[in-house]
Parts: sequence; structure tokens; C-alpha cells
Amino acid sequence: MDLKDFVEKVALSSLKDESYFIVDVIVKGVSGKTKILVLLDSDSGFNIDDCADLSRAISNEMETEAIMDDPYILEVSSPGLDHPLKLKRQYQKNVGRELKLVLTDSSIVKGKLIEVCENTIKFEKEVKEKKKIGSELVEINFDTIEKANVLVSFK
Repeated sequence: MDLKDFVEKVALSSLKDESYFIVDVIVKGVSGKTKILVLLDSDSGFNIDDCADLSRAISNEMETEAIMDDPYILEVSSPGLDHPLKLKRQYQKNVGRELKLVLTDSSIVKGKLIEVCENTIKFEKEVKEKKKIGSELVEINFDTIEKANVLVSFK
């Protein structure tokens, strides 16, 4: 089992309850050390203590199993706005928010996530009509979404 798989297995078994989920585990070398980034999310939100608890659980298991001989950096955090949505569960959590989608045909669509279905999302996309912006309700298959990011609104 490689490092990423080990960390993901430990992280999943250390979650407080079913409302928490792991979005991704990223392992990369940074200035002579291995950096392990665990992206944690929850259906109902979480705080810094939840991140610290998960970090301690992973570190303890790594020490017990002597997984790493060399120094490493372990970071547990939320995916944040710079990480694209990866899981259907993240889409569910962001219903009603503005998204920017990059589709597999390289087109870019912006609009509001209305509903998440089994294999698709219902999306109110922006449509530019002459000098004003309108909207159109469309259904987009998950397999045609290359990347999806939540847009920040300062309104």
C-alpha cells in the first residue's frame, strides 16, 4: 500500500461520523520533505478542532506503523475555493451557489447550481442577450464536467 492509500484509509476510519468525508489526499515532495495534504469536508460544516483531531489520528497511526522515516508535513484542511468540486456530495452541499464549469469540450459556463440528480446537475446558466444577461435552465451530465469551482460573490 502506498503512502496516499495508507493516509486515505486511516483518514476514512478516523472520521467522527458519516457527515464528514475526505475529498482528496495529495502527496508531494516539498523542499526535501514530503507534504501530505488531506482535504476534509462535511455536509454540515466543521471547525479547526475537527482538522486537528484528524491530523493527530493520522500522525499517530503513521508513527505506530513507522510509515515514514524521513520528515514530513501533514496538513488537514477544507478544500477551499481554489480546489475544484470532485464529489457529487460537494455539489449537493453547494446547491444555490454560483459555479464556474469547464466542460470537456473546453467551453466555460457560469451560473447557479439548482439541483443535483443521479448523473446530472440542473444548472441556471448565464446567457448574454444583446446588452443584458439572462439565464437558461440546462441539465449537464457529470461526465461532461472537466472542472467545477464555486464562485465567490461579494454582493
